[in-house]
Amino acid sequence: MESTRHTAGQAREEATRSGDQPRRAEGQGEAPAATRLSRWRPSWLLELYATWVVWLRWFVVAFWTAAVAAAVLYLPPLGHGGSDLEQLVSGDNPAAQSELRSFEKFGFPLLSRIAVVQRNPDGLPVATQVEAVQRAREVSEGAYPDIKPIVAAVPVANTLKLLPGSAESGTTIITLLFAEPDAGFKAQADAAQRFAENHYGAGDSVIGVTGSVPARVEQGRIVLGSLTWLEIATVVAVFLIVAFAFRSVTAAVLALGVAGVAIVLTLHIGGYLADRLGVPVPQETQPLLVALLLGVVTDYVVFYLSAVRAELASGIGRLEAAETATAKFTPIIATAGATAAAGTAALIVAGSPTFRAFGPGMALAVLIGMLVAVTLVPALIAIFGRRVAGSAREARASASSGWFARLLTRPAVAFVVLAVSVGGLVAAAVPMRDLKLGVSFVESLPADNPARLAAAQAETGFANGILSPTELLVQGSGLGGREAELGRLRESLARQEGVAAVIGPGDGLVPEIREVFQAADGTAVRYLLVLSDEPLGARAVQNMAKLENALPGMLQSAGLAGAEASLGGDTAIAKDVVDQTVRDLGRIALAALAANLLFLMLFLRAFVAPVGLLACSVLAIGATLGLTTWVFQGVLGHDGLTFYVPFAAAVLLVALGSDYNIFGIGPAWKEARARPLREALAITLPESARAIRTAAFTLAVSFGLLALVPLRPFRELAFALSVGILIDAFVVRSLLAPALLTVMERVGQRRHERVQP
Repeated sequence: MESTRHTAGQAREEATRSGDQPRRAEGQGEAPAATRLSRWRPSWLLELYATWVVWLRWFVVAFWTAAVAAAVLYLPPLGHGGSDLEQLVSGDNPAAQSELRSFEKFGFPLLSRIAVVQRNPDGLPVATQVEAVQRAREVSEGAYPDIKPIVAAVPVANTLKLLPGSAESGTTIITLLFAEPDAGFKAQADAAQRFAENHYGAGDSVIGVTGSVPARVEQGRIVLGSLTWLEIATVVAVFLIVAFAFRSVTAAVLALGVAGVAIVLTLHIGGYLADRLGVPVPQETQPLLVALLLGVVTDYVVFYLSAVRAELASGIGRLEAAETATAKFTPIIATAGATAAAGTAALIVAGSPTFRAFGPGMALAVLIGMLVAVTLVPALIAIFGRRVAGSAREARASASSGWFARLLTRPAVAFVVLAVSVGGLVAAAVPMRDLKLGVSFVESLPADNPARLAAAQAETGFANGILSPTELLVQGSGLGGREAELGRLRESLARQEGVAAVIGPGDGLVPEIREVFQAADGTAVRYLLVLSDEPLGARAVQNMAKLENALPGMLQSAGLAGAEASLGGDTAIAKDVVDQTVRDLGRIALAALAANLLFLMLFLRAFVAPVGLLACSVLAIGATLGLTTWVFQGVLGHDGLTFYVPFAAAVLLVALGSDYNIFGIGPAWKEARARPLREALAITLPESARAIRTAAFTLAVSFGLLALVPLRPFRELAFALSVGILIDAFVVRSLLAPALLTVMERVGQRRHERVQP
């Protein structure tokens, strides 16, 4: 084994005993804290682990190489058995249940989520309108077998504004398409596209196919289509950041290689688990998984490299340096990885299927990244030595910046920093009180996407909610003959905020299709409500909640006190999804915070300090969500944030914030076993803070590049995660947390002094 017989820690002890420690200059008092030698020593178990990993370095590299090859050859890739975000709505969603009852009662659905749009601002010829009616009839009669699974069509025209609330007259026709109940989203969208291409002529003014189903299919296509460019951009960014930080191309290649191993294993093991154990890793989460793994694994690499660079700067050999860095940072990285995995896995406790889909994939990615990092990185460092550690001059520059750490850990300065940091974070969090949530599909697409362009044309001719109307189902005995009461209910519905049009019983415009709105047995009726806002946006969701609350009183006022009412449609489903998300907030927050607090307490073997550090993370998250709300709702004017973005971002930031808690405070806490905490912070902060800033900047760039996916939710998530990580690293871990611990120690000292006899 290419190693001397004593460890780096033993070398330091010998140097200390021989008088090689920094001496106090005559008349200058005690040597600065930042220049004193570290008194922390690893346990025998850590030393043994570090020794064996370094000794077996070639075996470790061979093992992970074989593991990657086996995963690629024998395990299915992600998406082979994993679910996708089609499963947005659980089977017990009240709005979905209402639509099911309506279908069972009437024998056919009232709502369609896919449509072909025809529009001419100068007016559609009468012949075109007649052809649209005939074409729809032929679809319902099965004349076009090539468009299966579509089985029916209903044309809706704004001619003479026969549809109440239409913005124009005679310019637009929407042919609503109905598919077989078990048809998948992609099958429906493809069939609608074939219908538009094969059965419309050049003069029919066809704009395109749109609706929530095509929009969701388009989202999946855009996500997977963006993955290659996202991976390339992220790899280039990580390479440049690490190469610059360590002045070493080899270090950058090492970071990317280790991250690549973690990514390949995650994607293939995720596919296997989806097949065998029912643990989904949705395809649409691939960009987030790639960004998370590249960023997190690079974090771990940066801390190992920073540690080994500091050891090499002290003059010891590469194998000793690798052993010492491994012993020092392996427990920190293992704890950080377990904490981050537990935090992301907390999403499993959610009732929302979307959150449950995110949780396992994120936790699996972090755990695999951590396991790869704590074995493969030390082995590669031992192999490449100074070529990956970079310039020792950088390590000495980091140590020479200890004056700031000494200043920050003075109690008076720490108190000021604490007050200013807390005040700034609270001020940044204030806009969060205006946070609104929506579930947009069409509106989240790029402005030039065909489905969004077609939707915009349809809304111009009718109203914003024409493509996703709401269904009101009213059930009760003897409803068929109560025309006056049903008419009063329709008029009351039309007066509700956010409702542009109401079609249904009591409406003289549709006597010829009475069976569409009144059940033959007279026990059920249904209304079609067209909303004036984007139907899946925050305003429509809020108005839907108001309508739901007002329905009992409206039934009472109309003389239908014994009837029961329920709402269906995209807006009603979105409202239930948002409600479920808000209900999940308590459970997710409690589980994530409890997991992170537990790991911090176990690692630090304390209670008060972990609570304070976790409070710092919560402040950072509040500031992040406040800034995200201000940018997207205030500056950009979006109708709320995508419902899952604030909560997914919060969970990830809690987990990653605890990573930086452990990275930043862990070394100081270990050092504090042999000296006061304030001194320990002054010694360890220069190195750890610099490493944290490099790691955080890399992770922030990785997440920020999610904005390359041209969908609104990804851009919201990219902003929230990148800003949150930068706040955590440059404000919380570099300033707030050290200041808080300094103040806490000072307060504890004063209490101790007061109780002394």
